[in-house]
Amino acid sequence: MNTSITIQTEELYKKTENAKLSEIDTYIEQVKQLAGEGNDVVLTGAGPIWLYLKIAHALHGKARKLIYRSPVTGDVVIFDHSPD
Repeated sequence: MNTSITIQTEELYKKTENAKLSEIDTYIEQVKQLAGEGNDVVLTGAGPIWLYLKIAHALHGKARKLIYRSPVTGDVVIFDHSPD
């Protein structure tokens, strides 16, 4: 059974209020730990586009499915490697 993990991007940098490019390795490590292996991952929340892109790249091959959840557009599938 697959688990769905929701990651609020602003939680990654809440201590500094703004995402810092110099902290990207820390953010990616946090995301990898939260995502686990082979899970469906939903990214949502405020964050700069470069952070979303780096997260998507880091989770490719680790997450089964990656979804961006927007309050405007709803769910947008970034990638889906499920056999379904």
